[in-house]
Amino acid sequence: MHDIRAIRENPAAFDAGLALRNLPPASGEILSLDADRRSRIASAEAAQAEQNKASKEAGAAKGRGDEAEFERLRALVSAKKEETQQMQAEAAALDAQLRDLLLGIPNLPLPSVPPGKDEDDNVEIRRWGEPRALDFTPREHFEIAGVKPGMDFETAAKLSGARFVVLKGAVARIQRALAQFMLDLHIAEHGLTETWTPVLVLSEMMEGTGQLPKFGEDSYQTREGWWLIPTSEVTLTNTVNGDLVEQATLPRRMVAHSQCFRSEAGSAGRDTAGMLRQHQFEKVEMVSITDAASGEAEHDRMTRCAETVLERLGLPYRTIVLCGGDMGFGARITHDLEVWLPGQGKYREISSVSYCGDFQARRMNARYRPEAGGKPDFVHTLNGSGLAVGRTLIAVLENGQQADGSVTLPEALHPYLGGKTRLGADGQLA
Repeated sequence: MHDIRAIRENPAAFDAGLALRNLPPASGEILSLDADRRSRIASAEAAQAEQNKASKEAGAAKGRGDEAEFERLRALVSAKKEETQQMQAEAAALDAQLRDLLLGIPNLPLPSVPPGKDEDDNVEIRRWGEPRALDFTPREHFEIAGVKPGMDFETAAKLSGARFVVLKGAVARIQRALAQFMLDLHIAEHGLTETWTPVLVLSEMMEGTGQLPKFGEDSYQTREGWWLIPTSEVTLTNTVNGDLVEQATLPRRMVAHSQCFRSEAGSAGRDTAGMLRQHQFEKVEMVSITDAASGEAEHDRMTRCAETVLERLGLPYRTIVLCGGDMGFGARITHDLEVWLPGQGKYREISSVSYCGDFQARRMNARYRPEAGGKPDFVHTLNGSGLAVGRTLIAVLENGQQADGSVTLPEALHPYLGGKTRLGADGQLA
């Protein structure tokens, strides 16, 4: 959510930030609503003061027996009370209208974010690893002989419909090994605290991280009113919702492995084959809560945490910075990691690491008390995949595939697979 005071002080800068997202100016509408709201508040305060004055004078008139003056003043008190209530009601309505408007406006990009309209304008920062030279035509993950016995889309469709999968046997074990490997790496080497959270949350929590009110159609809501989380960013970030924490406790670095749920609204026809785009999937999610001065450095650190996972698995990737037109709603800057998928012959997103500044914190009213004293300030929040487990499974299977339909598995996973090093063409670990 945006700071109305900052918009008042520099509306041109606010509109310039929106322009970097290819959005029209909004400061005029915002400030007009704000001025109307403040005018009603001032009118209510003035009427309240006149009511108080008239009430006091009415008491004095009654005391001296001036009945006519008393009746006049009593009528004035009643009129001013009604005027106060009317102005307060109008101010409250305008305040709600202003809040709804601000809730629907995305975060402002950092000045370093490249301009652009869509993914074609994103800027590559670096690459790691070289795609393996193959002497056979690579297959997509669901076409590999050794994978087919453990990746059942037909049964999943019978159970739940399109865009679900049932994993069995060795493939299910590899996916579980990947999640365990990611958690262990982040906990032991990156200093993240393992956290387990619910997958059902209140509407206020979805609003706090920016999924509501604008993107409700992208998520699932139960009959009882809970929302299924699209990522544990929602729960991890909201652990400080409404809190005032000490600066000495920051940064708070958390990691969680969870089931995630997305309706994939608007993605009809995209990535329908295989398990690249599913309604239910797993992620190992990283979240950091920092102070105002540490956010950008923390963003680089989190990006490096995600990159390390790919490097330990030997998966070629590239890191890009998203242009203004391609960033998510709550981000000030986003680094995407794209892993090489031989079956598609291109790099595909496997992690997004975003710095949100105080945008989510204002929605959550999450603040910290500075160690040096002074007024509490809003925390800064960051989130990133470390990694999307299903997509990492796809990358491992496709990059390790052999001509005979078997898959050579990354060395980092061997301890999690009982020393097994490959998925045979028969679908068994060997």
